[in-house]
Amino acid sequence: MNSSAPPPGPLFKRMVLMVVDALREDFLFGSNGRSYMPYTRHLVERGSTHSYVAKARAPTVTMPRIKALTSGSVPGFIDVVVNLNTHALLEDNLMYQAKAAGLRMMFYGDDTWIKLFPKHFTESEGTTSFFVSDYTEVDNNVTRHLDHVLKRDDWDILVLHYLGLDHIGHISGPHSSLVPPKLLEMDDVFKKIHSSLVSKEAEGALPYLLVLCGDHGMSETGSHGGSSDPEVNTALLLVSPAFKRKEGMQRPLEVEQVDLAPSLALGLGLPIPQNSVGRVLTQILEGLSLRDQLRLLHLNGHQLSCLLRDSLPEYQRDPGWEMFRVAERAHGSWVSLYLEGNTSEVLQNVGQKVLKQYLQALVSMSAALSRQLGRYDMYSMVVGLSLVLQLVVMLVLSMPECLSGAALVDVPVLPSLLSLPFLLLCVLMGSVHVWVCTSAHGACFLCSLPWSLCFCVIGLMGALCCVTGALVVRRLSPGDKHKPSSSGSWSFPELDLLLLCGTLGHALLLGSSSFVEEEHQIWYFLLNTLCLALFQDVCRCYFRERPHSLDSEPLHEDPLDPLNSVDPAEIKAWFGPSQKSGSRRDAGAQRWLALATPAFTLLCCRLLRALNQTGVQWAHLPDLGHWFNSSEHKGVLSVVAALCLLLIYFLVQRRCSLVSKVALGLGLIGVYSYRAAIGNVKFPWQQTVRHADKGTVEARFVYVFVLGILFSGTKDLLRSQFGPAPRLRSRGLWEVYTGLVLMVALLFRAHNLPVLCGSLLIQTLMAQFVWSPLGYDAAQTTIMHYWFGQAAFYYQGNSNNIGTVDISVGFVGLDRYLEGPAVILTALSTYAGPLLWGAHLLCYLSYSRSPAALSHSSYTLAMLRSLPCSLFIVLITALRYHLFIWSVFSPKLLYESLHLLLTAWTVLVYSVSETRSGLNQD
Repeated sequence: MNSSAPPPGPLFKRMVLMVVDALREDFLFGSNGRSYMPYTRHLVERGSTHSYVAKARAPTVTMPRIKALTSGSVPGFIDVVVNLNTHALLEDNLMYQAKAAGLRMMFYGDDTWIKLFPKHFTESEGTTSFFVSDYTEVDNNVTRHLDHVLKRDDWDILVLHYLGLDHIGHISGPHSSLVPPKLLEMDDVFKKIHSSLVSKEAEGALPYLLVLCGDHGMSETGSHGGSSDPEVNTALLLVSPAFKRKEGMQRPLEVEQVDLAPSLALGLGLPIPQNSVGRVLTQILEGLSLRDQLRLLHLNGHQLSCLLRDSLPEYQRDPGWEMFRVAERAHGSWVSLYLEGNTSEVLQNVGQKVLKQYLQALVSMSAALSRQLGRYDMYSMVVGLSLVLQLVVMLVLSMPECLSGAALVDVPVLPSLLSLPFLLLCVLMGSVHVWVCTSAHGACFLCSLPWSLCFCVIGLMGALCCVTGALVVRRLSPGDKHKPSSSGSWSFPELDLLLLCGTLGHALLLGSSSFVEEEHQIWYFLLNTLCLALFQDVCRCYFRERPHSLDSEPLHEDPLDPLNSVDPAEIKAWFGPSQKSGSRRDAGAQRWLALATPAFTLLCCRLLRALNQTGVQWAHLPDLGHWFNSSEHKGVLSVVAALCLLLIYFLVQRRCSLVSKVALGLGLIGVYSYRAAIGNVKFPWQQTVRHADKGTVEARFVYVFVLGILFSGTKDLLRSQFGPAPRLRSRGLWEVYTGLVLMVALLFRAHNLPVLCGSLLIQTLMAQFVWSPLGYDAAQTTIMHYWFGQAAFYYQGNSNNIGTVDISVGFVGLDRYLEGPAVILTALSTYAGPLLWGAHLLCYLSYSRSPAALSHSSYTLAMLRSLPCSLFIVLITALRYHLFIWSVFSPKLLYESLHLLLTAWTVLVYSVSETRSGLNQD
């Protein structure tokens, strides 16, 4: 076949592409389709249409989906970040081809199109897609142009992108009472466009093409971005008089969303975008002759074969390539017979056989190209994983001396580099690298580096192996006090082993995509195990080892025990009555309260996990959140929200100044007023549910008190820097923490307020009855806070699916789109659990000490003591990221780096206080 022959002419004169953001397929093709969109559903059942369920690829966010619709390529997960700041699309696409062909295009709707295709439209007007609180004006600004545009004939392509349905989903979900009116509005718009096109249809002219589609779907929580069926299954409807009229409702065909780009390109007589992996929808070719159908299929196959040749080194071995070549040769023979004037039935049968061969080749090549986009550089990833694992093992082996009183960082680096095994390992690893790179068909990332840098990586791996081996030998030597004892048990406490193995084991489990999808189950299991371990520790310390001396001396004679360096009056002020200052009767009550704390924490965690189903496999199951948010249980939700806000006040206010206490109380009243204003809860005196508004005034009322509390805390922190005022510093930190709590209470949905309340209650009980009285050190409390923070992330209903990110909270108190505040508010709400637990860790470690002056040498010593624990946490995170990127993209990648940097900083602060207090005692 001659691929350079001119393509056939256009099949359609003009096209209208109507994109309804978040149009799930069940909104049109489901059981409620007749009531949601009656006119459109009538065309589906009785009109000249073709119906499809177009499957979008993750990430199901707007900008990557527009790229898929116009270029036919599969965007990557980096487009999730680019979606926040869209730039011009440089790769070949349908809009560029239409402009090059001289077609006149007009656009109204989401301004992402204007950013992707600048100067492509002869007339356009964009609306901001991120201001999700608006679901009315954002669509009216599109519809108001229709009457004028549809009367004109100076355009060939009209693109409309409606955002209101997507915004309603973000605000109240797909089952909201706002959804049916919005779908009826879209149905009226579609009816207006279709009626106008029908009235202008001319005899003998090319027909029109009207396309209705969604860029992505909508999850059961109203969000999108992941790969669940409600998010990827979108409605696609093609309407044209060139199609056969339907005679009843037929099951829509399932196609890929990228198939629309080559179909529209061929329908408009344009070249297929070069990077398109889609295949033409053969139903739009049903009115053409067999010769034209084969010609168009050959054009699609030729484009895919060229892309396959450029993407795969061994493209000739691909089955789709071979099938296309066979079909191309058969097509050439058929054309020769056709040109000779052969009109027998045999020629028709041969043509149908060639058509099937083309279709099979298109399916195979499209699948091969899609798989190619998901391949990873496994060799380079294994090398990076090995580096991180070696660093973690080295730190684990060197941590006992680092955290001891000597603060000794003794890693045998120089002896290892001068040893013969190091040279042999470098030679061996270099040989393996050369062998892998020369035998592999595709180049890896390491091969793209300069040889000098590549051998530096090999040398680093060899050095780490030798250092780790030397540390293992040292541990097993007879003189090492940290080696296994004769009974076979290590000298590490049981709780330390649990925290170490749990954190490291969790990171290793992230190599499996199934564990990533259901990661919350891992954290729930680890927290349950931790509660049982703490219960055992409390029983051993209070009731077994020294039950009669708890009221007179600390449980641990350890210079790192916080209670050994804190004044009893200060303990009483911050934690409540202490075992050191109370009577024997108070000490007995303290023991029983300490014993009940792990059991209560276990019960509280079980209740919190029932609030929101998350993950992938069981996310569709009903939970307490759905029950609370139903209209018939609004009264119950109102009572629960009020009780939670009241308990939050009593848990937080006791460490604040009088001004901050008043501001906190008024702020929490404002939080309830905001929730009542938007219709989530109601006041007791409300007899009828009032019309919900945006609650802008109430939210800004809360912001004023948040800023006031943060200002008060910052003022105390600054004052504490100019004199020995540790209590002032602790109060300042706590007031900053209080401001964060008030902000989170405002941003959390009403049914998630128990998550905030439960976290604060667990923090209070653990600090008063477990962490401080039992003398847990910085490393132990740090890892415990990390575990609770991770679990709190999932208690909120979040998951590793980006579709669970609630972007509607980014506009609480805003009456227009402001990118900076919206991003900050969304991030604060999404990662509120880990952030609050990290902030509480900082406050706890701060008010557990009464530091004095510290010399430069002591500060250096403190940094050395904190460095191993900090590096261990950071490297665990690095290992986690490595496995996360290997298996699935997660929105947690961003916040965990910031969260663990804060954790490392708190360990540093704590170690400085440790060394300072140790010097004072000496």
